[in-house]
Amino acid sequence: MTIFDFLLEPFDYVFMQRALAVTVIAAVVCAVLSCWLVLIGWSLMGDAVSHAVLPGVVLAYIVGAPFAVGAVIFGVLAVALIGAVRDTSRVKEDAAIGIVFTTLFALGLVLISVTPSQTDLSHIIFGNLLGLSHSDLIQVLVLGAITLVILVIKRRDFTLFAFDPTHAHAIGLNPRMLGAFLLGLLALTSVVALQAVGVVLVVAMLIIPGATAYLLTDRFGRMLILAPSISAVCAVVGLYASYYLDAASGGMVVLTQGAAFTLVYLFSPRHGLLVTRIKAVRRRKLAAA
Repeated sequence: MTIFDFLLEPFDYVFMQRALAVTVIAAVVCAVLSCWLVLIGWSLMGDAVSHAVLPGVVLAYIVGAPFAVGAVIFGVLAVALIGAVRDTSRVKEDAAIGIVFTTLFALGLVLISVTPSQTDLSHIIFGNLLGLSHSDLIQVLVLGAITLVILVIKRRDFTLFAFDPTHAHAIGLNPRMLGAFLLGLLALTSVVALQAVGVVLVVAMLIIPGATAYLLTDRFGRMLILAPSISAVCAVVGLYASYYLDAASGGMVVLTQGAAFTLVYLFSPRHGLLVTRIKAVRRRKLAAA
């Protein structure tokens, strides 16, 4: 087998072509949003919203509505419930997040188990990357494009909100509204990503790319380029690996992202663990000399 055969063979199949398109779109959109989630410190909130949309997606399927509608409704509901529990009791925010998202996720599992369907709804949980239809591809393309365009247009406002909400308020922006807007985009992005990796692994695609880019640069503008670039490469590599190893596609994509983060964590020129240790040893030697 030549290198060209190795690279082109998987894409002789239409389902692999669709899988590649959906994976790359989901990877890029999730990676761009992950930059703000990591910067704000909303990793746990991203986990909560991405899991809490499950019952909304199932209910949308039951009534024949677009998945995005149910996802946004339950994403907003999850955030409202977290705020209500935090503000009206002694329970702290991290505990409120854990209570709300696990309860809503359990509701989604129950709905899946009791919903009569000719379609296996478990693909919502674990992803169904190799069984995507043409309509699934169109839905991912439309939702991904809408989310990405909004993020690009509002990037300055979101960045100011992430760095200094007080200053954002002082110049006339509404931090609460920006936060709600960002969480709404998070719900939409979850719908895009669940087509690729399922609800369970969505949070990985929403956190790992931003965290990886964060270790590579101190400039947010570069993060917005590095994160989607790394995520797209990992999506392609993971898809190839899943084909030739006959492994779960969504799991391999996330595993590839995790491997990329590990390499950056260890060897990043600025913040890599081994690099900083070597620099520290050199400084001690120079001080001793």
